[in-house]
Amino acid sequence: MSIKGGNPGAVRPPRVRVMRVIARMNVGGPALQVSALMRGLDPELFDHRLFAGSVGPDEADYIEHCACDVPVTRVPALGRAVRPWDDLRALAELTAAMRRFRPHIVHTHTAKAGALGRIAAAAARVPARVHTFHGHLLHGYFSPARTRLVVATERLLARRCDRLLSVGTRVRDDLLAVGIGRSGQYVVVPPGTSLPSPPDRAEARKRLQLPEHRPVVAYVGRVTRIKRPDRFLEVAREVRRAVPDAVFLVCGEGEQLPHLAEVRDLDSSLRLLGWRSDVETVYAAADVVLLTSDNEGMPLSLIEAGLAGVPVVATNVGSVAEVVRDRETGFLASTSSAELARHTLRLLSDEELRSRMGDSAAAWTAQRFGARRLVTDIHDVYASIAIAHGWWPASLRKGDQR
Repeated sequence: MSIKGGNPGAVRPPRVRVMRVIARMNVGGPALQVSALMRGLDPELFDHRLFAGSVGPDEADYIEHCACDVPVTRVPALGRAVRPWDDLRALAELTAAMRRFRPHIVHTHTAKAGALGRIAAAAARVPARVHTFHGHLLHGYFSPARTRLVVATERLLARRCDRLLSVGTRVRDDLLAVGIGRSGQYVVVPPGTSLPSPPDRAEARKRLQLPEHRPVVAYVGRVTRIKRPDRFLEVAREVRRAVPDAVFLVCGEGEQLPHLAEVRDLDSSLRLLGWRSDVETVYAAADVVLLTSDNEGMPLSLIEAGLAGVPVVATNVGSVAEVVRDRETGFLASTSSAELARHTLRLLSDEELRSRMGDSAAAWTAQRFGARRLVTDIHDVYASIAIAHGWWPASLRKGDQR
């Protein structure tokens, strides 16, 4: 997947040093994207280092389970929670690391690492800064007062960035609407991934100990408040009233998982799988993938569902509509549980519709969200910065190094 130079006799430009900073490499979209870039960018063109904090006690570590080959420098104080003393220690460690490594570019991911990493880059006088918005914190996370503080902070940080990357146009437009960055700073870089070949349906259900012929609705992702697992349960109850033998899978971990474990009225219809490294097995066993979030960036689970050929029912939030083509690869809905249940029931009752939407989803997502495309997009972002700063000659136009 590496982007390599096409002319073996050509003189290589100097390597660009990139320091990548993320709060934690928990299982999820940002960690998968970061790992793809660490593996995929040409090491003859880029010398890049990854710095990350520790995952939380209720999270699975993506490096440990899926990316043991990706080298990472741990910054223990750089985690998800905001703790002033830990944050100051993390800031000092990042600044010192930048002064040792002397990166040309600092590229930050996720909100907290984006703030600390960019402040450290300014303190260490790093020439170029890039930040990826894998989503945003504008809706559903904080009180209005705290959201205003987040917006004000992001506005200040954006002023000193060479590029702001967003996973979708809706995410970019939401950020621009509140004054975060300028339109010329943004580059839309959709996620890119691949999915191992899934087993056939019968084998997948055997591995998960599911009945072969019962309808299965799956949720895959972090089990957190913003994902609205309570709404998922409401939809499950609505669907079960019409389809009593339906089974509902939850594949993931998070602070809301214990609440799901306490649910009794769904009996054996609700199966909590925890996090699984063979997530392709979950998609292969499912008839429908359901997403009930209040806010999203561009959900990796929906891309994976598409690659597996499974139709989706999802709330139309964030950049979900850039993954799910309404009425072609699945159904988009409001945050109404009744509407989500109605679409889910329609798919469960119509095998031909499920098959048609699944085939469309597989074709669309493979073309739009491949891992190679992600690496190419980021290569081009870095190349444009290298040329603008004079590290690479202007003759190396976009794409010339591929």
